[in-house]
Amino acid sequence: MIHRFCRRSVVALLAALAFFAPSGRLAAQMRSAPIRIYADLSEAPQRIFHVHLVFPVSPEPFTLLYPKWIPGEHGPNGPIADVVGLRFMAGGKVLPWRRDDVDMFAFHLVIPDGDSELDVSLDYLTPLESEGYSEGPSATAKMAILEWNLLVLYPEGAKTDDLTYIATLRLPAGWKYGTALELAQETDDGSAEFKPVSLTTLVDSPVLTGEYFRSIPLATDVQPPHRLDLAGDSRDAIEIPKDEVEEYSNLVREAQALFQAHHYDHYDFLLSLTDHMDPNGLEHHQSSDNRAPERMLLDPVARTYYADLLSHEFFHSWNGKYRRPLGLSTPDFQQPMKGDLLWVYEGLTQYYGEVLSARSGIETNADYREWLAWTAAYLDNWPGRTWRPLEDTAVSAQLLYMVPGQAWRSWRRWVDFYDESWLMWLDADVTIRQLTHGQKSLDDFCRLFHGAPSSPPQLVPYTFDEVVTALNQVAPYDWQKFFHDRLDQITLHPPMGGITGGGWRVVYTDQPNSYIQAMEQSENLVAENFTLGIAVSSLDGAKGGDLLDVIPGGPAAEVGLAPVMKLLTVNGRAWSPDVLRDAIVAAKGTAEPIVLQVDNVGYAQTVRVHYHGGLRYPHLERDPSAPDLLSNTLQPLVPQK
Repeated sequence: MIHRFCRRSVVALLAALAFFAPSGRLAAQMRSAPIRIYADLSEAPQRIFHVHLVFPVSPEPFTLLYPKWIPGEHGPNGPIADVVGLRFMAGGKVLPWRRDDVDMFAFHLVIPDGDSELDVSLDYLTPLESEGYSEGPSATAKMAILEWNLLVLYPEGAKTDDLTYIATLRLPAGWKYGTALELAQETDDGSAEFKPVSLTTLVDSPVLTGEYFRSIPLATDVQPPHRLDLAGDSRDAIEIPKDEVEEYSNLVREAQALFQAHHYDHYDFLLSLTDHMDPNGLEHHQSSDNRAPERMLLDPVARTYYADLLSHEFFHSWNGKYRRPLGLSTPDFQQPMKGDLLWVYEGLTQYYGEVLSARSGIETNADYREWLAWTAAYLDNWPGRTWRPLEDTAVSAQLLYMVPGQAWRSWRRWVDFYDESWLMWLDADVTIRQLTHGQKSLDDFCRLFHGAPSSPPQLVPYTFDEVVTALNQVAPYDWQKFFHDRLDQITLHPPMGGITGGGWRVVYTDQPNSYIQAMEQSENLVAENFTLGIAVSSLDGAKGGDLLDVIPGGPAAEVGLAPVMKLLTVNGRAWSPDVLRDAIVAAKGTAEPIVLQVDNVGYAQTVRVHYHGGLRYPHLERDPSAPDLLSNTLQPLVPQK
């Protein structure tokens, strides 16, 4: 501990050595000798992960790094603030250390003469309730998900591909686990020791564990093996119906038929079922970390809302892990990533995540069209389009991911490279089908760009020009202009060519959109985007509904409403979703305003909103004057069993 030494002398010495890179001898030693990591999750129910690492070292200045830029998270959000209890030891003595005063993710120390091993211990305190990926909650009383980047340190100056780690995992008594890591042996204390892997592969191989755990083989007629690993907060949560197992097996078959190749030795869908983690997914090469509400497999509404979760992350094994934009293909976890091609990485995946979900039967074609209608409609009504081009949402992803809540999302724009690129890639698919008279499609691009030959996990970077070249091999066209027109330009409307050219059009009626209904129930909100121009939280309704977003230029914004205000009453009645919608219906075709009382951070305010158009929800309507190419994109490639 540092108070046992002369602090001033230690700090001066370390400051003088802080910028020294590891010597060639040390770098070679790190490449040849494995680093051992012992992860102890026995106190995961208390939200504490313990770790002990052993590094081969030489007597010289030494810097260890905590991962900052996590692949797939597209931002410098390694949760270092939750790392505590850090201690370095060599030769049985505690060593002084200093955090870099510029790079908070770097730790400097000096290895004494005669010492060849450095022991490092630390604890990771998983947050209890918050949003995010690896920086969000990772454990509950009954289960945990271990992303190894939470616990690892690694030597400065080394590529993560060149570092070998041997991981050992200890779990609470009775808990089982699933991971893409391969087991080497069970140790005497019941821990699992895994086969040596590179640091890249370790961080790419999360572990799902829990008291209530199941591992289910999928598509046993397909090789290599695929498993659905489930862990939940209750025994009921993991009781997946047989027909859903078959649908996820269809997902495996459809992906294999699409690409006609794979780039993994085996694949694990890791699915956490809990209401105490932020629902999301994170892609990995031979697995995916999928998090959903506890009853997602049992509740039809939740299942509709999260229908594309596993298909999206599975598609990433090809698009994002095997093929990855050059700017995201960094040699370690500290180098900044460039997100300008996230409209391919995430956008193409968003498109095919939905397509594969429909082709597999996880969602119906009608559900797909309802989600597509919502996506096209909300993007068409966002005023942020008047100042921010689509590509900028990708370039600035690391900023936009960190914006909390929904306030002013319609004016700021969010990570629109997901949903708007879905529309853009649908447009590209329909364009290819039109150019080739139905002989080819975007499926052919996927096979060419992401397909044969099959291989173990590997990374093949690409550039924008390579995407254009591959598309031209499928169907000659000015693809460079096609994308630049949709990416670089300020456009008042999202790309609708895939919908209209696909034989459909967006219409508005007073009938509810089934996807919006599922979204409202799952996210606890009321989305009146297309009437008053507001989204309202339906939580804690007795105290009023928080205005999550107010669309600039809409009826509510015109009378001075804004996010953070709280909706109290509607036409004199205490606010509720039904009361709000009844008022919208009652005002249709009249001259009477909708009277809202709101709380503006402690100040009462009454406003009169003049909106008289009634309820409006988007849907897709068939246009019989054009061929139904949209439905063709959803046709299964494999006959359904």
